Amino acid sequence: VQLMESGGGPAQAGGSLRLSCTGPGYTFEVYCLGWFRQGPGKEREGVAVIDNDGNADYASSVKGRFTISRGRQALYLQMDNLKPEDTAMYYCAADALLPVPCDYRWSHGDFGAWGLGTQVTVSS
Repeated sequence: VQLMESGGGPAQAGGSLRLSCTGPGYTFEVYCLGWFRQGPGKEREGVAVIDNDGNADYASSVKGRFTISRGRQALYLQMDNLKPEDTAMYYCAADALLPVPCDYRWSHGDFGAWGLGTQVTVSS
């Protein structure tokens, strides 16, 4: 089942954007969910992850500026105080909580379902 991101676009440094991720048939509360990004000329990196208990973790580069959350039908990424280095294609990902632990999935990018991405471009 395909995931779909939305909410990307241009932003000024210091501004905010809110990304959303939806997927038909998904009940987002029972999955390991993550946000990843890939900037120009860079490798894909994990941005944030959240498990079914609401426990979240963040890349050090976004901690304190980005907030991951999820509802029953969607996953969100609130991005505040954006910086030009946040410019990237952002992807959401989902997979079951077992047998692979959520923190392993995030650190290895080991998710079975991915979206096609939404572009975020931050200008200074």
